[in-house]
Amino acid sequence: MTSLPAYAAVDWGTSSFRLWLIDAEGTVLGERRSGEGMTTAARTGFSDILENHLAALSAPKNLPVIICGMAGARQGWVEAGYVDVPAALPKVLTAAAIVPDPNRDIRILPGIAQRGVAPDVMRGEETQLLGARDESVTGEQLFCMPGTHSKWVRLSGDTVTGFASFMTGELFDVISKNSILQHALTDAETFDGSHPVFLAAIKAVFAQPARATNLVFTVRSGQLLDGLDATGAAARLSGTLIGAEIAGGMADGWQRKKLDAPIRLIASGHLQALYEAAFDALNLPYNTIDADEAVRRGLSQAASSVFGNRA
Repeated sequence: MTSLPAYAAVDWGTSSFRLWLIDAEGTVLGERRSGEGMTTAARTGFSDILENHLAALSAPKNLPVIICGMAGARQGWVEAGYVDVPAALPKVLTAAAIVPDPNRDIRILPGIAQRGVAPDVMRGEETQLLGARDESVTGEQLFCMPGTHSKWVRLSGDTVTGFASFMTGELFDVISKNSILQHALTDAETFDGSHPVFLAAIKAVFAQPARATNLVFTVRSGQLLDGLDATGAAARLSGTLIGAEIAGGMADGWQRKKLDAPIRLIASGHLQALYEAAFDALNLPYNTIDADEAVRRGLSQAASSVFGNRA
């Protein structure tokens, strides 16, 4: 390494662990990734996992660490709680929980909670928002964050005013493995966003979202009656679930209200390609922010706020 790390930034998910050593200029000096998420760490120890990865990068013993994600959950390392909406993102940074440690200053960022008739929570996504928001936009922005539990978030300036979670990724996994449709998807190959069945499914459910579960069943009936192959079946299921999510995310007047910026898609990899294809098919304006870059940038802003000159 040509410079010394100022802090370590960690995104600790339910089933994933990502750590970056970052210097005072924001340059990534080293990186570690593993499947040692909260579920594993709860059994083997959060501190041991963190220290093993830091040691592998020869990090100083007193290097401060900023963490986002499930390490702050009730079942995590130290519960970091939630900041209620409307939640100014700078306020989230001031509510970071302190992890007792004899050598390091370790902080875990809190999540955001929405209470009332539409209760909802996020943990980790708030840090991506911090890194992905366009500070030049002072009005309404709408963010789409695909994943196991996708988030659609409304931001006014730097304040989260509302959000909704969609179980899109988990539903695809459960339906494709533990329902009558699993037989239709056996031997399905990976498809991309240009697959015609995927695009048709997106448009069909977006036009009639109340028919979502009926359209899901056509994965089976389409195979029995129309010769839909396994890859087409997977594309139809994925398109139907993603299209229903987009319809829900654009609800509550968002699709009728002029936003001050295109939809901001925070994604990477295969999901990025699928959601971009879906937005294109529906003629919805958007721009994409890489999810890894967003979380690193958000953690860097958090470290600067929490650790001050040390970061």
